[in-house]
Amino acid sequence: MIDSKHIREQFPILNKRINNNSLVYFDNGATTQKPKVVIDSVVKYYSEQNANIHRGVHTLSREATELFESARQTVSSFINSKTEEIIFTSGTTDSINIVANGLDIPKGSEIIVSQMEHHSNILPWQLWCERNNGKLKVIPINRDGTLQIKKLESLITHNTAVVALTHVSNTLGVINPVNEIIQKVKAIDQRILVLIDGAQSVPHMSIDVKNMDCDFFVFSGHKMYAPTGCGVLYVKKGLMDQLKLSKTGGGTIKTVSFERTEYVNGPLRFEAGTPNIEAVVGLAKACEFMNSIGVNNISEHEHSLLVYAQNELRAIEGVEIYADHSNKAAVISFNVKGQHPFDVGTLLDKYGVAIRTDHHCTQPLMNYYGIQGTIRASFAIYNVKEEIDIFIEALKKGIKLLS
Repeated sequence: MIDSKHIREQFPILNKRINNNSLVYFDNGATTQKPKVVIDSVVKYYSEQNANIHRGVHTLSREATELFESARQTVSSFINSKTEEIIFTSGTTDSINIVANGLDIPKGSEIIVSQMEHHSNILPWQLWCERNNGKLKVIPINRDGTLQIKKLESLITHNTAVVALTHVSNTLGVINPVNEIIQKVKAIDQRILVLIDGAQSVPHMSIDVKNMDCDFFVFSGHKMYAPTGCGVLYVKKGLMDQLKLSKTGGGTIKTVSFERTEYVNGPLRFEAGTPNIEAVVGLAKACEFMNSIGVNNISEHEHSLLVYAQNELRAIEGVEIYADHSNKAAVISFNVKGQHPFDVGTLLDKYGVAIRTDHHCTQPLMNYYGIQGTIRASFAIYNVKEEIDIFIEALKKGIKLLS
């Protein structure tokens, strides 16, 4: 059981009022708010610790470098990886692009993604296929949003090089059985590389990449209470040396001449230029914050919110929930019959309720359901049932006004 009052007190922005109403922030799938411990870590960095890293012998530089590398250890522990398997990036999108642009796989290879993928886990692979005469294959879903896993097996051929799959749908909240899927893929062909997009799973559930046995795992800091502009690319040991460089620069080299450059090994090889140091520091604090509550406690709390909200929504005439079941992370996508999502979202904002309304960067998924977009409510550790009550009442008032 978590102490919701104590947790909410740690998020200064929750005191904000919108249109003379208390803020009800249900757009956590887009980005989460930041606890004071994360905010303070960024302020402290700029007030007391600011220097460039890996480049100086002076005290500040050494302290900043130690702080940065300590954050790498914290993040690696958070997902049960080795420290040398963690590359810091600008976010999930950057992480996927590093893999898609860096893999040394044969021209004409096949890449498999799912119908529910975020555009960021479609476009890099689509571009690779266009440039390399490859073929992009798609795992279909059922109407309840679950993957047709048996179809995946039939999609795999001797040309399959990569399976890139979201752990949790950012639109539907559906949790894919990635451990089972990875086992099936590897049983068919050990050479197939598996990338898991964990942007929507890391904030909500415990992650163990060793147990998962994926080759690559990617996520963003800003969706798990950390600052924007930082992300993580986990690369299974032994695979990092096989990734080609898609960008390079300061911090990645041993020696440079006009004739030849020798690059360092390990994560620094992929971290060209000055990184977003303060965001990485904040990311480590976000991991510690989640651990202090207990990731399993976070999951249980958010699941109770999901079940309560779905039950309340079902009772409203004209509301259709997509993937209307409980095997989900804390995300609900729905529509109101006869109403445009944008109009509903605009009216909810009048009551201080922040939700997302559009295609959520999943246009192929919208096409599958035959819709332009949805209304998405997504929850985080600081949300409470009382906020759902406010949301439901505001929704009812909004529907009445629109009708």
